[in-house]
Amino acid sequence: MRQSRLANLNFMALCCVLGLFTKKLINPLANVITESLHIPGGISTGFSIMFLVVATEVVRGGGKRIGAWNHCGALMGAVQGFLALCLGRIGSMGLLAPLGYFMPGVAIDLVYGLSHRFGLDRTERMVFSNALAAVMASVTANVIVFRLWGPVLLLYLCVSAVSGTIYGYLGSIVAGKMQRAGLSR
Repeated sequence: MRQSRLANLNFMALCCVLGLFTKKLINPLANVITESLHIPGGISTGFSIMFLVVATEVVRGGGKRIGAWNHCGALMGAVQGFLALCLGRIGSMGLLAPLGYFMPGVAIDLVYGLSHRFGLDRTERMVFSNALAAVMASVTANVIVFRLWGPVLLLYLCVSAVSGTIYGYLGSIVAGKMQRAGLSR
């Protein structure tokens, strides 16, 4: 099924909004876990990023390069950052919050850009991109706000990577169901 440019943009926008608002929904449960570990976060961000990865998979058609959509992760990250800024959901990052959304999008595009070179299938692509994007979000938050170091930083990054991996796998299941339903390439 050939998708139009407008349909791709609409789907990307929907995933940006879903990512922002589901993060707010899952955050209380994630805070219980992260507060017991004494780290600033990393769990709900991976869930939010999952929507960007699903949209990237659907719009890009996997690891293939499709026209102007080679950087849809970065584009969605920028849109999410702008929306967060407009809605006042900037948290402790303040005006640098859009950077915290943009950098994971760049990480998603990096994995998708390299995926054809390494022959990654959909699940591997989505797991790696979600995990790397979650770690990138944590690194960005650490540089801008937290300034953690040593074992605490390592634990923070490991929790981000594990949650990103789990959500990436969940996202690959969703993308697979979309593909079987004819909603994806």
